[in-house]
Amino acid sequence: MQLIAGKGFKEATQDDFQRLYFCAPPGGKQCGSPPCSCSNPPCNKCFDSTTNGVVKKDGCEEGDDSIKCKAPPTALAYNGMEWPTMTFPGKAEMHIFAIGDWGGMDGTLAPVEGRARMVAYRGGNKAGPSVFPRTRFNKHHSVELCSHTQFTQCYNSKGMGCTPGCGYVPGVDDKAQLLVAQAMQQRAARNSPQYILNVGDNFYWGGIEKTCGTPMDQISYTAHHQFDQIYESVYTGPGLDQAPWFSVLGNHDWGGRVFNNGWDQQIAYTWNSKRWVMPAAYYSARVEYPDQAMDASDMNQDPEHNICGAAHNPKDASCASQGGPESIATCKKWFWDMWAKQQAWVQDKLTASTADWQIIVTHFPCGHQSAFYQKMHQQFGLDLLITGHRHDQELWDPKRMGGLTCFVTGGGGGISSEATPNPMNKRDWYGEAQYGFYDMTINKERILIQSINWDGTELQSATVDPIGLPTTTTTTTTTEEVELAPVPVADPVPVA
Repeated sequence: MQLIAGKGFKEATQDDFQRLYFCAPPGGKQCGSPPCSCSNPPCNKCFDSTTNGVVKKDGCEEGDDSIKCKAPPTALAYNGMEWPTMTFPGKAEMHIFAIGDWGGMDGTLAPVEGRARMVAYRGGNKAGPSVFPRTRFNKHHSVELCSHTQFTQCYNSKGMGCTPGCGYVPGVDDKAQLLVAQAMQQRAARNSPQYILNVGDNFYWGGIEKTCGTPMDQISYTAHHQFDQIYESVYTGPGLDQAPWFSVLGNHDWGGRVFNNGWDQQIAYTWNSKRWVMPAAYYSARVEYPDQAMDASDMNQDPEHNICGAAHNPKDASCASQGGPESIATCKKWFWDMWAKQQAWVQDKLTASTADWQIIVTHFPCGHQSAFYQKMHQQFGLDLLITGHRHDQELWDPKRMGGLTCFVTGGGGGISSEATPNPMNKRDWYGEAQYGFYDMTINKERILIQSINWDGTELQSATVDPIGLPTTTTTTTTTEEVELAPVPVADPVPVA
């Protein structure tokens, strides 16, 4: 009540209560319209007007219309644009963290629009994130080892009587996001990252739990609540508090199995946060290290994953007001068209770049669209591909991608891992870990990649040598690809 209306429950008027039930209905039944009057107008906004939930980025002055300081008129208006160059002076080690698939469910949110609470099991209604229990299969996905229902029972019982195929590890599977965040905090206190590369799936199950269309200069109460519970209150501490998060949308951020959830609010949050950076569906950012004579460049991408089907989208679903798909019928083509634009854009950016390092950040995992990325490596100088989507940690041998170094960092803990995290049972593991993140040390000569387990253990490492022409700067471009793989878009199976 205080955050929304600027009044406590005892001082609030009847109109203030109507505003509360319009913005965040405590019982789940939303009031259909805001009040005509209230204690702190404007009454149709879900923040006290004295704060309005706005946080300006450092360096942004009144009237600054740059991409860093002013939200676009629609969510995708800044597609393909470049974020202002960041510069990190000094000769100390320069670190970059990479994480993905990290954002659990917000069980304390009172959803709007008649949506169900995001509580999958007992205890899921506590403050902070709760892990979504996904189906587990064998390594080849030919045998279901544990259904979502069976896995939920494991979470309810804390492992007692749990189906053996689930491989549930109490204290790990049920706390995965918090454990990975703790490992990041410990690592950041020692190896403070200059920035963090986030490969998406930031909020399970379906991103921001409201329909797209909120004005870009506003943050809904729903988005504020989810960001506060799942992101702002989790990734804190020395080394993390000030580090920018260059972020992309994963398939669950678009809506999981619909396309009209509040993905635009994740973009809008860029201008309401000191750290969060996602100014568009795809964009680039240049990072310079002047005292180390290098630059890095990074780009982001993400495919469609069962989000255009008629099984779960409302018949009249549309995000046309934000530049997104206008209907179910046009949804698949819309994503394919954006992927085609991004392919051309990536090639142009790589061709024009003079950076020492070329890095692409995309949601879908190593092996997806492999021919395209191998071409970008072999003909246009792409050095490193950072991905997610598969819920584990996989540091690939470059031979598997035609010489291109690639890793999957989908073990951020927002959703349960592909296989059991029990290290004594690795039969169905794809990579070296089930939950964790990566720490990269970058200089002009090489990038050292270290795989960090959820408990802080260093599991595996690799080095990357640049293949581009040497320069005195390094660029980091975060390109989000909306991959549109030829999959049955009407498939209702809620696993990803």
